[in-house]
Amino acid sequence: MWCSRLLSYPLSQGRCSSYRARSALAQLSRGLEAELESIRGAGTWKSERVITSKQGPHIHVEGSRGEILNFCANNYLGLSSHPEVIRSGLEALEKFGAGLSSVRFICGTQTIHKNLEEKISRFHQREDTILYASCFDANAGIFEALLTPEDAVLSDELNHASIIDGIRLCKASKYRYKHMDMQDLEAKLQDAQKHRLRLVVTDGVFSMDGDIAPLKEICSLAQKYQALVFIDECHATGFLGPNGRGTDELLGVMDQVNIVNSTLGKALGGAAGGYTTGPKALIDLLRQRSRPYLFSNSLPPAVVGCASKALDLLMESNAIAQSMVAKTRRFRSKMAAAGFSISGNDHPICPVMLGEARLASMMADDMLERGIYVIGFSYPVVPKGKARIRVQISAVHSEDDIDCCVEAFTEVGRKHGALP
Repeated sequence: MWCSRLLSYPLSQGRCSSYRARSALAQLSRGLEAELESIRGAGTWKSERVITSKQGPHIHVEGSRGEILNFCANNYLGLSSHPEVIRSGLEALEKFGAGLSSVRFICGTQTIHKNLEEKISRFHQREDTILYASCFDANAGIFEALLTPEDAVLSDELNHASIIDGIRLCKASKYRYKHMDMQDLEAKLQDAQKHRLRLVVTDGVFSMDGDIAPLKEICSLAQKYQALVFIDECHATGFLGPNGRGTDELLGVMDQVNIVNSTLGKALGGAAGGYTTGPKALIDLLRQRSRPYLFSNSLPPAVVGCASKALDLLMESNAIAQSMVAKTRRFRSKMAAAGFSISGNDHPICPVMLGEARLASMMADDMLERGIYVIGFSYPVVPKGKARIRVQISAVHSEDDIDCCVEAFTEVGRKHGALP
């Protein structure tokens, strides 16, 4: 009898373990379904529309008929489908292969990676540059490597999620100042004088609001309190400033901003990739200590080739970047005249403020039915009660495209009571 009990024990224990595992999974599933239902109930569910064509001002969307006007891509310069950019990517793919199957310091650095880093440094007029798989990775990898428990980091409260996450990883003392509030920043800088280093961190352009950071004032305070300045230029590189170098060029403080993080995945070809550019000693340290760089595969050659050509086109002429100014003003002025509230400064990010999440979602759906691709943004991407449709102007939008978009907004806005 004892033998039969002994033989049956592992089987019964196995059944018990299997039951507990199923029970734990069922508990997890119930919790997840409840959370998902709360998202649906709040009207903040994010569906993914499927595009069946290249990225550009005119696209095809699964389930929609004919061409759709795209007004929500980060394709600021229209280079995502530029024939020379595509050709350069194909040439790099043919010559250097699909990928490196390695991180940079093992066997993942090719001549094209070093050439692109040097080109970015020249473009931003900095000493050196390091490439990442994304700017999210660049932001995740810099603060932990640069700052110690003896240092302080001062961050705008509306900085991008990647900056917030990156700062969480470091051991420096953390200060959060009110959005673009220089009086509050100064108070925080005064309190941070007890620390070894002080790093002020801000988006150059805040992507949800189209606000441009007051870099002149930030740099002035940084000089007064011996702080360093870091800017994230994802929504500025390529088209802000006389030569498209970004917010620091636009506001005349390139020599006062110490570190620039930005992306290759928006204006500069739109594929993928990010970078940090700044002092050579910092870039050398990041190559030794930055975890996303050390433990991520190198950028694929095709992506490097596309970005490199995009930079060539930009450095050859600023005509494309400058064409956006008039188009942005046209959209903003016509929308304001129609009665909409548009957030931000004269930036191609044009948030149409609506307040309610359901209203933003329903209006975006109706816009698609009228041939305009826009997306509603709501909590947690933006604060509760500040839902919006974020419109983004591209250099390749025509005046007719812009006018068509405004007409559709006006019609849909009246339908849903957003306009009188």
